[in-house]
Amino acid sequence: MSDTADHPCLECGACCCSYRVDFSVYELDDAGGTVPAALAVPVNGAKVRMCGTDRIPLRCVALVGTVGQRAHCGIYAQRPQPCRELEPGSYGCDKARLRHGLPPLEPTETWQRRMA
Repeated sequence: MSDTADHPCLECGACCCSYRVDFSVYELDDAGGTVPAALAVPVNGAKVRMCGTDRIPLRCVALVGTVGQRAHCGIYAQRPQPCRELEPGSYGCDKARLRHGLPPLEPTETWQRRMA
C-alpha cells in the first residue's frame, strides 16, 4: 500500500483469519495474474484457495503480524479479488473484527479519502 499511515488494514488483519479465500486460477501470477501461485492450493480446475484459509484455524499465509496488532497483508498490491472486495468498515470487515474481539471500525476522513 502506498502512503499507508492511518490505514485501518494495517492495524487489523482480522479478515485474513476469518474467511476462506477462493478465486479464479487466472488471478495467479503463472497464469498472467498477480497472486503468487506458491501461496494458493487447487480447489478444482477453475478455482484456487489462499493457503491457510483452507484449514481451521484460518490464517492466510500472506498475513504479516498478529491480528489487532499492526497486522497486514504481505501481498496487498497482489491480493486476489475477494480480498479487494472486502472494504474497511463494511459488514464483512466488522463481522471479522468482532470475531476476533475487535470493535467495528469508525470511519475516519483520512482513510475514507484513500479508499475513494
